[in-house]
Amino acid sequence: MIREIINTDIITLIFIVCLICIALSKLIYTKRFEIFSYLVVNNRYTKLFSKDQHFIELFDGILFINLCLNAAIFFYLFINSLVGERISQLLILKYALLIACFFIVKVLLERLLSSIFEIELLIKDYLFTKTSYRNYLGLLLLPINAILIYSVTPNLNTLIIISLLGLTVFSLGLLTFFKANLNVFKRSMFYFILYLCALEIAPYLIVYQFIAIK
Repeated sequence: MIREIINTDIITLIFIVCLICIALSKLIYTKRFEIFSYLVVNNRYTKLFSKDQHFIELFDGILFINLCLNAAIFFYLFINSLVGERISQLLILKYALLIACFFIVKVLLERLLSSIFEIELLIKDYLFTKTSYRNYLGLLLLPINAILIYSVTPNLNTLIIISLLGLTVFSLGLLTFFKANLNVFKRSMFYFILYLCALEIAPYLIVYQFIAIK
């Protein structure tokens, strides 16, 4: 069966931007990128760089752009599979902007809430770990998206499986962090549970309900 040929000019340009972002991060932060590339194998990256982190990091910012664009492409493919027809590729840019705004606002609220609960140091390392694993998933999504766009016509089941695998990688990374900081979490367990309910569960439920209504 011959695969349907689809104009992918906009997506190709987005892929080029993503490759430029990755190349820049590797060029400017060669050693850091090398250590970062082994994030799922060991937690050396988070140990080395979590203590010296700043609120705005160029390295994380560049990879965050790649993450938002690739997440938007993947969401575009997901929507296409759900509606059963091709939608405008320009929507990818809208999705990327919405994803970026969601994560930025969420981080700001997380920092505010951690200050209110007086668990800033704990949440600071936790946010760094989350950011690192999210950006790493952005790297993984780039080749996956390229295959789904140019080689394989994805169906809904394939996209769900990929989503679950990504969620598993992300969850294992957080579990590693929790295990390494278990004693610290125990001292602030009540406030951390409130934090999880308020900013780790509720926002995604709201987004799910919004998408479901749409």
